[in-house]
Amino acid sequence: MGDSCCSSYTRSRLLHAAAARAGDGLPAIERGMPVPAGTGLSRRSLLLRGGALTLSVYGASHLRLGALSEGVAEAAALPGDGRVLVSIFAPGGWDSLTLLAPVGDPAYPTLRPSLGLPGDQGTPLPEDSRLHFHPAAGALAALHGEGKVSVFPAVGYDHPDQSHFTSRHYWEVGATDASLRVGWLGRYLDAAGTPANPLQGLSLNDSLAPALAPRRVPVATLESPAAYTFDTPGVESPVATPMLDAIGGLGAVATPVNEPFLGSARGVSAAAGHLRGQLRGLVSKDGEPDYRSPVPYPKGDLAERLAAVAAMIAAGLPLRVVAVEAHDGDFDTHADQAAHFAPRIQAVGDAVLAFQRDLEARGLADRVLTQLWSEFGRRPKENGSGTDHGAAGAGFVIGTRTTGGLVGEFPGLGRLDDRDNLRMTSDFRGMYCALLEQWLGQDAAAVIPGAGSFARPKLVR
Repeated sequence: MGDSCCSSYTRSRLLHAAAARAGDGLPAIERGMPVPAGTGLSRRSLLLRGGALTLSVYGASHLRLGALSEGVAEAAALPGDGRVLVSIFAPGGWDSLTLLAPVGDPAYPTLRPSLGLPGDQGTPLPEDSRLHFHPAAGALAALHGEGKVSVFPAVGYDHPDQSHFTSRHYWEVGATDASLRVGWLGRYLDAAGTPANPLQGLSLNDSLAPALAPRRVPVATLESPAAYTFDTPGVESPVATPMLDAIGGLGAVATPVNEPFLGSARGVSAAAGHLRGQLRGLVSKDGEPDYRSPVPYPKGDLAERLAAVAAMIAAGLPLRVVAVEAHDGDFDTHADQAAHFAPRIQAVGDAVLAFQRDLEARGLADRVLTQLWSEFGRRPKENGSGTDHGAAGAGFVIGTRTTGGLVGEFPGLGRLDDRDNLRMTSDFRGMYCALLEQWLGQDAAAVIPGAGSFARPKLVR
């Protein structure tokens, strides 16, 4: 982001990247900065047999790699409701007062004399006409108009910390506790996941998303699904394909009831063949991504990753929760915000819209909810050409099954908190509790510390 990004944010990103790569150790951390969730987890490389994506698997030190490969294949073959939660993190702390500009608030022109959105621009929210989606967020506005976006105009937590690193850590662990080392989605998988399916928690990145860090079950990172191939050591084309077809076909061969080992082998062959069939076609013959999306995606890193997520869900991979970071540009707009903010929020919104349209075209939309978040909002008063770290900000839950509308009122700019920031009207932990209980079918008390004290908005219909 160049000179518009604060030095503490750059440092925190480097610390997160280093800590998330288990086994690399940690650089020196300034006093008071929490260690990211997932630090210290074992990491192993896994090439799935018969299905062949190269994963980094975390938290599986006591399991042989072959068992994990078979666990993925078996989980993929099991029936289920197939619900998936996709969590998209927009780093840097986006300016929610530009994204959802309160053009109808009388204090807005005074606080934003140069950066304020003119009142005749953007798309008004029917639930609160003071708020307008920024024109560059037209994709989000369109989905909201279809009832597919639940909008949190002021989501945060009590006693907000304006450090990128600390605030992000709180969101990742689902608690305002700097000492926690397990992510909130990792705790969900510890409660509801399985011991041999690393794809149940997938970080589509080159490092582990701390929100996915578990205590007991395996989770995985995958930098690029374009790495799909089939593992046939010493066997090349044209023999490899018919050989793998034959192995998969062994699963359909009946075995005598008094031959348990043959029955076990048959089950593994059938599961591996099933997984291989699901993965077939995600890359072209020359090894390039071929997600066969029924809708066009815009260019950009986030769009490419979301296209991969849709293709993986369509392929029947046993995903439960997926974490993606929007690498197209951060939102730490201390300076030159007018030039930087619009193209970045457009890249995020357009990618999310394409992902939603892809799911709808594939008939998968009722199975997926997307959570879109940033670690905090920005200060209401501009600093001249940008905005500094704030507190409450905007968050979104997106999908055909969300209730839509506004969650928590916009508090207005006439009465700010004791640090002149936007007051919180929704706690992010209440959002998490609602997603756990209403979407993932998990008692939030087993995942979110103090869950009983947080109001659950109705997010799922």
